[in-house]
Amino acid sequence: MKLFNTIYELKSFLILWSSQTVSALGTAMTNYALVIWAYQQKGTASSITLLSVCSFLPSILFCFAAGTLADRWDKKRLMLVSDTVAAMGTATILLLYSTGTLQLWHLYIINFTLSFMNAFQNPAALVAQSLIVPEKHYARTSGLQAFANSLVTVLTPAIAVALLAFGGIQTVLIVDLSTFAVAFLALLLFIKIPPIRQSGEAKAPFLQECLSGLRFLREHRALFSLILFFSFVNLLASLSGNGIMPAMILSRSNQNQLALGAVSSAVGIGMLVGSILATAAPPAKRRTRVIFITCAVSFFLCDVFWGLGRSVPVWVFAAFAGNLPLPFIGVNITTIMRTKVPIEMQGRVFATRDTLQFTTIPLGLFLGGVLADNVFEPFMLSPSPLQHALSFLVGTGKGSGMAVIFLVIGVVGFAANLLCLRNPIFKELDT
Repeated sequence: MKLFNTIYELKSFLILWSSQTVSALGTAMTNYALVIWAYQQKGTASSITLLSVCSFLPSILFCFAAGTLADRWDKKRLMLVSDTVAAMGTATILLLYSTGTLQLWHLYIINFTLSFMNAFQNPAALVAQSLIVPEKHYARTSGLQAFANSLVTVLTPAIAVALLAFGGIQTVLIVDLSTFAVAFLALLLFIKIPPIRQSGEAKAPFLQECLSGLRFLREHRALFSLILFFSFVNLLASLSGNGIMPAMILSRSNQNQLALGAVSSAVGIGMLVGSILATAAPPAKRRTRVIFITCAVSFFLCDVFWGLGRSVPVWVFAAFAGNLPLPFIGVNITTIMRTKVPIEMQGRVFATRDTLQFTTIPLGLFLGGVLADNVFEPFMLSPSPLQHALSFLVGTGKGSGMAVIFLVIGVVGFAANLLCLRNPIFKELDT
C-alpha cells in the first residue's frame, strides 16, 4: 500500500521523468551518430572538439539570464518551446542529410542554438520537478534522475550502433524525432506544473535579478563553499577522466578499441548500479558526510587504480567501482539545494551553480591534454631519479605519463574531500 501511495504522489513526476528520459536517449543517440559522421568527414579530433564546444559554451554564457527568465516565465511553456526548437534542429539535420547538403558548419550552428535553449530548459525543468514533487521525496526523485542519466549513458552506444547498421543516420534522426514527440505530448497533455506564489514586491531590474542567484549564494556561505569546492572537483575530474582516459587506455593496450569499450561500459554500469542504490537508500541524516566520503572513494578507486593499473581487468574494476558512488553525490547535493533555496529563486540559483561548477570543465579538458602531451608523457620517457621511482608504480612507455596524472589527481581529490569532512562550515547544510 505504501508503494502505491508513493507512486500516486509522484505520478506527475514519473510521467515527466520517463518521457524526458526517452527523449534524452534519442538526443544522445543523435549526438553519438553525428560525432561518428563528423569524424568520418574530417578525420580530426578538432572537428569533434568543436562540436562539443558549441554544445557546451552557450549554456554557460547565458546561464545567469536563462535562470532569471526560468523563474519569471511559465515553466511548462518554456520547456515546450525548448523541446520544439530541439525537434526543429533535428528535423533540419535530417532534411540536410537527406538532400546530401549537410556540412559540419551546419552542425556547429545547430548545436550552438540547442545549447542556448538548454540554458533555459535545464533550470526550468529543475524548478518544475521541485514544484510537482513533495519535499519528502526529493532524494528519491534525484536518485531516479541519476538512474535515468546512467541508463542513457549505457544504452546510447548499443542502440545507436544498431540503428546505424540498420538504416544509417536517417533512422537515428527519425527515432530521435519520435522521442521528442513522446516527451512533448506527455508534458503538454498530462503534466500540470503549479505556479510559484509571487510576493507583492515589485520586481527588481532584469540585470539585478540575473545576479541575485550569485548574491544568494554569497550570503549562504556553506552552500557557496560547497559549490566552489565542486568546481574544483570538476576541474580535477576533467583533467583526467574523459579528457585523457581514452588516450591512456588505447596507448597502453596497443590501440585495443575493445578494451576502451569495456572500460567505457563499466563507467556507465557503475553509475547505473549506484543510481539504483541511491534511489533505494533511506534519506541521509548527514548529507555532506555522504557527499565527501563517496567523492573521496570515487577519486581513490577510479583515478588511483586507473593510474596504477596496467591491464583491462584492473581498469574495468576501477571504472565500475569508482563511478558507482557518483550518484550519491548528485542526489545529496540536489536535495540540499532544493531544501535550502526558496522555490521562487531556484531557477537563478541552479543556473548560477551550473555556471560556477561547469566553467572549470573545459579548462580541465584543455589543461589535461596540454599537460599529458607536453609535460608528463615526455617526463616519463626521459630517465631521471623521479621517473625511475614513478615507473615502479605506473610502469614505463607510452601512456605512463597520463597514468601519473591519474595517480596525482586521485591522491589530491581523495585528500581534498577528507579535509572537507573536517571543515565545520559544511555542518550547517545538514540541519
